[in-house]
Formats: sequence, structure tokens, C-alpha cells
Amino acid sequence: MRHNITQKRVGRMVICYATGIFKKSVQAAMIEEIPFNDPEKIISRFAEQNGAIFLDSAMLTQHSGRYSFIALDPFLILSSKNGLITLGDETFFGNPLDVLLEQLSLFPLEKKANLPPFQGGVAGFFSYDLVRHLEKLPEPDIDDMQFPDMMLGFYDLVIGFDLHEKRAWIFSSGYPEKDLIKREKRARDRLAGLLDLIETIPDLPPVSSFSCLEKNIQSNFSKDSYQMAVKKVIEHILSGDIFEANISQRFRAELPADFSAFDLYRKLRALNPAPFSAFLNFRETQIVSASPERFLRLIDRFVEARPIKGTRPRSHCEKKDAELASELLASEKDTSENVMIVDLLRNDLSRVCQDHSVRVPQLCGLESYATVHHLVSVITGELQDELSAVDLLRATFPGGSITGAPKIRSMEIIQAIEKTARGPYCGSIGYIGFHGDMDLSITIRTFAIKNHIAIFQAGGAIVLDSEPLAEYEETLTKARALFRALVE
Repeated sequence: MRHNITQKRVGRMVICYATGIFKKSVQAAMIEEIPFNDPEKIISRFAEQNGAIFLDSAMLTQHSGRYSFIALDPFLILSSKNGLITLGDETFFGNPLDVLLEQLSLFPLEKKANLPPFQGGVAGFFSYDLVRHLEKLPEPDIDDMQFPDMMLGFYDLVIGFDLHEKRAWIFSSGYPEKDLIKREKRARDRLAGLLDLIETIPDLPPVSSFSCLEKNIQSNFSKDSYQMAVKKVIEHILSGDIFEANISQRFRAELPADFSAFDLYRKLRALNPAPFSAFLNFRETQIVSASPERFLRLIDRFVEARPIKGTRPRSHCEKKDAELASELLASEKDTSENVMIVDLLRNDLSRVCQDHSVRVPQLCGLESYATVHHLVSVITGELQDELSAVDLLRATFPGGSITGAPKIRSMEIIQAIEKTARGPYCGSIGYIGFHGDMDLSITIRTFAIKNHIAIFQAGGAIVLDSEPLAEYEETLTKARALFRALVE
């Protein structure tokens, strides 16, 4: 359907009217370009607010990291745990993805082209354990943290940053008002109120000096027991159960009384900048993430996944660093891990993409980050006309790079070995716009925080020729920056 956009200027603000989104509907958004400022400085003013979200491209790369977003003061929060849905003040049982799809349909919005793509919608996290609403899997033996399976805010107020062009905009949709005149007024008032709050932004204060003692960070695996877990996966492979499974160890840290989740984010951001960094502050749960991995992007029905499989540590010695990168590129083991996940994702995407549209434009390319080199592949496709971002999510969640192949059997084995609910780890963080676009990361290199306890995990793909000690050491390499953020 072709949409016609007209504009009306009200003072210094532009109201964009879009028609043709739904029959008998006229949808409006209000957009104000603002002077560019450091997004980290702006979010610091709001970091303690319930529902404050910072989707942060802390590392710009050739293929990702162009945009950052701040979403504030959600007009509705949707959360779920074991099928118990909380939607604003309502509580009921249901399928959280069904509820999400229904709620998204209530707030149609036309996207303004050539601007940052998240212009209003839902943002938050999907925990790994949401998979039990998609597949029949055993319940975890231990769920001590009781993280939500899903926690999303509905945002009418978003600041979008184009980091390449050093430009920024406020988007104000006026939702949840449905009457056009009332929406216009709410959008104008909300935008003007935010402009007042960010008119002057002070310099960032120093990061508070909290730290944890390393001896107080406990894993649910010992060095020996993790190696035994690797051997169990290899036995499953030899018996023909699976080709690959991703096994993680979980670290738990009690946080000091003077702890600040936002300061932890700032420390991690400085130590390990990543293109899909994120800070989320919901009342009982905070997420601090430095993920390098895109799970799914949906822009104008074009789908992209960028799975990571294959890792080597970085070295401060330039020659040694180059040798490690070359070693990774030449590794048959790491290449085979990556190719298996590419095949899995091609199958997942083929369920919801147009026939013959799924492609692999990059296979096992090298990408380098602050502490590690990775092999990254790219799979693309075009979403079927009648399907939505939520349908795409159902077909692919959780990402194959952090489960294994075949996917369902791998997840059964993961649960039997790890025993503890993964929570946000290996789920996804990001947004789904009211206009239908979506961008989600894989939740790795991430702290999940609740009740003054921080949980973080690190894992790796186990295949037939995995070496148990090397796999254990790889988990420590991946967790290195998170340890440093806590103890330094």
C-alpha cells in the first residue's frame, strides 16, 4: 500500500501526517531536530527513571552502529513470567507474544524516511526462557532470579541519534491518545517538555568507585565440571543427537551498597564498546549489555541476521593480534561451527520469508572488537507480505548462534546440563517500531541485575572436535570485560 505524507508546521515543530496505513485512519507523528549531543550525557539525566532505555551504538562498524536511541517514560509496560501477563495495571494468563502483537496493532504509525528508524514503539528485552511459549521444553531445575520472560515499554517519546552525520531528533507520537486532536496536543506537550529537560546537559560526573572482590564472584561450574559438561555434549554428538550445542557458565556477584547500574554500564562501555550496547532500567530489573551481535533487523520488510560463531582473544601486541585473527580465519572447527548456524538460520528465515529470497552475502567474515576477534556471517531475506515483526520473532527465537543444531534438541541438552534458567542471557534486546521495523541484539556480554545481585554468563559452541580446556578458557575470554567492569 502506498502512503501519502503531508506536513504541517506548528512553531518550530513539524507534524507529519501519514494516510493509508489502515483504512479509515490518519496517523500523526511529531518530529523535532535538536542540536547533537553525546547520547551518553543525555541518558545520564534520565538513567534512574523507571523505563529508561538506551540502545547505544557504542562502537561504529562498517555494517552496524550508525544509530543510537533513548526511549523514556513509557505509557504502558508489558511483562510476562511463566504465562502470567502484566499489562499496565491488568494481570492475566496468556501467550505474551499474542498480547504483544495485539497491542502493537493498536498504535499504527507511519515511519518518516531518512531518519533514525526507531520513531516510537516497544523496546526492552526478551529472555531466553520465552522459548517455552514457542516450543515444548522442560522447565529449568533452578530459577533463583525470577527474571521476566519478557519486559517491554511502549514509548511515544524517543530521541534518535545519527552518529555518522552527528544529528539528532525527538519523535513524539502522542500515543496512547487515539483521537487525532488529543494526540496532537499530547505529542506537542511531551516534545516541548523533553526539550526543556535537555536544553542544558551537564558534563558527565566521574564514575563512582564501587567494585566487587573477585573472590565474591561465583560460577555455577568449576573448571573441571565445565570440562565434564563439554564432554557430555561431545557424547551427544557421537550418539547422533546433535551436531552442536552452546554451553555457558553463569557468574553471580553480590553488589556493594553504593552500586549504580548506570555507572556499571559506563565502565563496561569504556572497557568493551560494542555496536549493540544497551542500558535498560525497569523498576526491579536492570540490564547492562555490550553485545557485539545482531540477532534480527527488519527494515521495510528486508530481514538481516548476523550470527557470530568463532572466537579468538585480542592481543596488545600488533603482530600477535594479527596472528590470532589469521588463526581464526583458517580454523576448520570455527568455520564449521559458523556454517552450521548459518544453515539453521537459513531454515528459520525460509519459514517466514518470500520464496527464494534468503541469501548469505557474507560467510565467516572477520570482525574485531575490544577483547575478541569473531567470525560473523550475514543472512538476509524478504519477509512475506502478510507477516509481521512478531511473526519473524516467533520463527527464529532464540538465536541459533546461542543454542545449537538441531535447535530444539540442543536446547533440551542445554537445559539438562546448565540446569539454571538463563533469564535475559541469550535472549534479545532492542525495539519493534509501531511502524513495523525491528532491530534486536543477541543478549551476550551482559549483566542482568535484580535485588542487588548481578548475573552474567559466557559460553561457547561445542562441536565434535572441541577441546574441553580450550572451551573453558574461551568462556573466560568472553567474560573478561565483564569481570573487569565489576572489580576494577
